[in-house]
Amino acid sequence: MESIEELEKKKKPHGKVTIIGLGRLGFRVALNLMEVHRGGPKEIKAIDGQRVTADDIIFRLKGANIGEYKVKFLERLAKGSTTRKVVGIPKYITKDNLHLIDGDIICISIAGGDTLPITASIIKHAHRIEASTISTMGVAGIGQEKIITKDISKIHKDNPIVKFLQNKGIKDHTLVGTGKLIRDWEPITGYTLDEIAKNITSHILKILHFGGGVN
Repeated sequence: MESIEELEKKKKPHGKVTIIGLGRLGFRVALNLMEVHRGGPKEIKAIDGQRVTADDIIFRLKGANIGEYKVKFLERLAKGSTTRKVVGIPKYITKDNLHLIDGDIICISIAGGDTLPITASIIKHAHRIEASTISTMGVAGIGQEKIITKDISKIHKDNPIVKFLQNKGIKDHTLVGTGKLIRDWEPITGYTLDEIAKNITSHILKILHFGGGVN
């Protein structure tokens, strides 16, 4: 029978997760991962050029200053941690700087405007470096919606996000969300984002444990 010490050694953090887009959802995912004990990623990288505004309530509740880069605030929250490394890169991802993206799992949570073309480019880059990928398929909701977590091949093309990505040749990619988009009446609520972030975090932890090839 293995000792407690031997079992604990097996549950050390390992692998690297890169979060692209540290908005209200990406920040929640990052916080979830940072709070994982006895497991989770060894390194979290967050890439986003946004600064905290007065409307970013969740950031301000955690102590962020208005005007501070969101990713640098995340770094500040992690200061002194001996469990895992947190790196923030205050840049927007474009087709010209995809090289900034690395890691075992790439979580895409960019929002605002037409983000689908760059999302497709990020996924293709991630697959070239043999990383697993996750992005969203609509995050609006008032708390009564089922949170879907499925491979893109198992979701109906009625969702324009699914249709666009499939038409770009995207495969082996996980989509998470309510399926509710800007065309629908439902707003985006913090408590729905909490549930989506929970599903994303759970999926990331499963990949880290069962995915294989993650150091």
